[in-house]
Amino acid sequence: MSNNKKKILVTGSAGFIGFHMVLKLLKNDFLVFGVDNINDYYDINLKKLRLSECGIDYSSLNNDIPIKSIKYPDYTFQKSDITNYVVIYNLFQKENFDYVIHLAAQPGVRYSMINPRAYTSSNIDGFLSILEACKNSSVEHLLYASTSSVYGLNSNLPYDENLSTDHPISFYAATKKANEVMAHSYSHLYGLPTTGMRFFTVYGPWSRPDMAMFLFAEAILNDKPIQVFNDGKMIRDFTYIDDIIESVYRLTFIIPNTDSNWNSLKPKQDSSLAPYSIYNIGNNNTVELLNYIHALENSFGKKAIKNFIDIQPGDVLATYANTTKLVNAVNFKPNTDIEVGVQFFVDWYKKFYFKK
Repeated sequence: MSNNKKKILVTGSAGFIGFHMVLKLLKNDFLVFGVDNINDYYDINLKKLRLSECGIDYSSLNNDIPIKSIKYPDYTFQKSDITNYVVIYNLFQKENFDYVIHLAAQPGVRYSMINPRAYTSSNIDGFLSILEACKNSSVEHLLYASTSSVYGLNSNLPYDENLSTDHPISFYAATKKANEVMAHSYSHLYGLPTTGMRFFTVYGPWSRPDMAMFLFAEAILNDKPIQVFNDGKMIRDFTYIDDIIESVYRLTFIIPNTDSNWNSLKPKQDSSLAPYSIYNIGNNNTVELLNYIHALENSFGKKAIKNFIDIQPGDVLATYANTTKLVNAVNFKPNTDIEVGVQFFVDWYKKFYFKK
C-alpha cells in the first residue's frame, strides 16, 4: 500500500450517497475511511447490503472499532456516531485525513416535523463535531452536503447560489442552512477551507426506501396506490446519483480560497473573504412529478394506481438548479436523462431489493 495516496474520510458511508462516494474514491486509488452509525431511520438491511458491496462484514462490527474491507484493501469502516466528539476527535488525530466528505445527516423533510431533535443532534451537533475535528487536524478541505431545500420560499428559478436562503420552510432545511453558516464561521475564524454542496433531488440505485422513487416502485409492483402530491404538478430537478458523485469527486480538488472580489457592502452568498464556497449540484433541468411517475411506469411496464392529494407541509412547488458555477469549476455538467436514470434504478431494484 503506497504512503503517497491521499486519505479521505467519508461520513455517512453506509448511506445512499456515501456508499457510491466510497466506491468512486476506491476506484481512483485513494485511502478511504468510512464512518456511519447505521441507525434504523430506514431499513438496516439495505445498509448491510451496501456495506457488503464494499467488503464490510456487518456481523463483525463493534462500536468505534475500525475494520478492514475484505474486498478493498484501501477501505476501512468504523461504526460510530459523529455526535460523539471524543471518538471523532481521536479518529482524526490517528488517521490524519487529507480530505473530508461529510455526508452523514438526518434526512427527510416530513420526518423533521415529527422528530426535530433527531435533526439538531445529527445535523447540528454532529456537524459541529466534524468542524471541530477538522480545525484541530491537518485537513486540507472539508466538503459537506447541503440541499436545494435551503432555497425555501424563494421562487426565482433557476436557483442561483447567490439567492437568499433566509426563508426555509422545513426544519430539515433550516438545519442545513445552519450548516452553511457554521461552516463559514470556521472558514473565517480558523482558515478551514469548506465547500457546501446543495444537492437537488438525488435518485438512482441503492437509494433510501423513504424516497419517492423507492416508494413509487414498491407500490407499483405491489398493486398499491401511490400518493401524488399537488395533483402531480410539482416540478423537480431530478439528479442521477452518478452525476452527483462525479461532481463531488471533482470538487474535492477545488479547494476554495478567499474571494478577492467579495464586497461587504454587496455580499455574495456563495463565497467570502474566508476560504468558503457553495455549489448547486443538479441536472439543470426540470421534470414534472407525473412525468417522473410515467418514466417508472414505462420501465416496469405497469401502470401506477394514483391517489392525488394536496401538497404537504414543508414541500416546495419547484426546484431547478443553475449549475453554471459548478460547470465552470469542474468542467462537468450533470445531464443524465430521467428515462435513463429511472431504468438504471429499476434494474437495480428488481435485482437487489424487490422480493416477490
